[in-house]
Amino acid sequence: MRLILPMIAFLAAPVAALAADPVPVIDGRALVTPEAMAFDARAQRDRVRIAADPGAAARPVLPDDTTTPAARFLRAWLAAGQAAGLAGVLYDNRDRGHSALDPDAFPQLVHIDYGEALRADGLDLGLAGPFLFDAPVLGNSSTALTSGAGARGLPRLAMTAGDGPGRAAQTALADHLYVYPVWRDHEALDLLPANWGYMVAAEGASRSDRPFLEAFALTLASFTPETRAAMAEARLMVPTLQMILRRSMAGITSDTAYLSGRAHPAVFDGSRVRPEAMMVLANRLTPDTLPPRALIAVEEEDFTDTAGLAGLSERLFDTPEAVARIWRGWEGRRSLRLAAGAQPAGRAEGFVWVLLQGDSERVRIVPLDAGGRRVEVTLDWHDRRPAAPRSPRLTDRVDIAVFARRGDLWSAPAFLSIAFPGHEARSYAPGPDGAPRLISVDYDALGRGAEFDPWLHFSAPWADEAVYGPDGRLAGWRRSGPGGAFDFDSEGRLGDGRILRHRLDEDGPGGARLLRMEQVAP
Repeated sequence: MRLILPMIAFLAAPVAALAADPVPVIDGRALVTPEAMAFDARAQRDRVRIAADPGAAARPVLPDDTTTPAARFLRAWLAAGQAAGLAGVLYDNRDRGHSALDPDAFPQLVHIDYGEALRADGLDLGLAGPFLFDAPVLGNSSTALTSGAGARGLPRLAMTAGDGPGRAAQTALADHLYVYPVWRDHEALDLLPANWGYMVAAEGASRSDRPFLEAFALTLASFTPETRAAMAEARLMVPTLQMILRRSMAGITSDTAYLSGRAHPAVFDGSRVRPEAMMVLANRLTPDTLPPRALIAVEEEDFTDTAGLAGLSERLFDTPEAVARIWRGWEGRRSLRLAAGAQPAGRAEGFVWVLLQGDSERVRIVPLDAGGRRVEVTLDWHDRRPAAPRSPRLTDRVDIAVFARRGDLWSAPAFLSIAFPGHEARSYAPGPDGAPRLISVDYDALGRGAEFDPWLHFSAPWADEAVYGPDGRLAGWRRSGPGGAFDFDSEGRLGDGRILRHRLDEDGPGGARLLRMEQVAP
């Protein structure tokens, strides 16, 4: 797969050749300071090595007084030599103890601490990103951006900020799995523009990440030593834990349920987590039955780098396990050709593509080969709609997933997400070719009180009605706004020869982006 190669290039060099001396572990803690960091130019991130924990073997996996069913399972497997425990696993809390795991809860975990200089620069807080460690990591941060137009939870921040998607993919490829609450991004409207498996987005705010962290720690401890070693060699910790979480959730009791949207929401409800079921599934995996990492890539598409009135890109991100697009153009129907793959190569015994979220009458997935590796996806415009049947929450997103099969298990999904500008009141009707054709669009989201992400979208105080020529092609527009109505052609020319231009300003209420128009001489 072409997309996996540049993304994993940063893993190719030996860590020892890049990183400074390893950080010693003292009483189960490792203090990271600037002296421990070595910059990796290919990854554009700092690497940190952590020394082996000399006291791990002497500490129990769980406290002796823990008597839960999970503890009984784990102790039986440990006694039989059939559980790996947590030696060699790091824990990275990035909210300065606000929602930290108790060090006594999982005594073998090594807790990462940050020195004063790093804390002063805020490198210990919020999204994982500044550091790549040389060992598996479980981490969390119960924080969010809480003010201004950029207010958002950390999962949405990772999806929408600069190199956030690339860093999220790198982090997961390095066997680092973090859990973040979505804060207010998943209430009346699902504001996440994409779905992916690079992290876990937890429903709610502070401390909603804890049930997932605890379940993941128990699950990691439950793999057999051989399976843990194979998983580490192939860098499969994150997709394997993601598969186990999703396959074991309450209500997911069959492959049919797993291969549906119920098992793969963009945001997870902690009340559906079943730690004991996760542990049992982890313990029965062998090196040979580990599912591969599913990969996805776009071969052809009609989404473009400049679209809509503002001329913004429709390509939100392309990463090995998740692709996201924003439908900015006025077309009523769009298409993409997609290719699936697996890593390690050759481990997949088959692929299946599934519509997880969206209107099945408006999305068509057509196989292009017998093995399911290539498909053509055709989508028609989706209005803002309930995220699921009878759900009060609305969404602007379509999610499609591809799964790779190994034995009797399906992998964690790789995702294609299409985000629609549902804050725009668009109307479509069948055109001469039967495809939906735009009739009108009302851009005045602020005037209508329609919620939108100001980092991705804009509002404008007017509505446009499409005008079509005898050949059925778009000929121009009739615009209605505060100053009245006027016409212009599809190239932006007004009747007097002047050209209509648009520009974005970030001076709307609360920092929302506004689209302005100006008429200039030709």
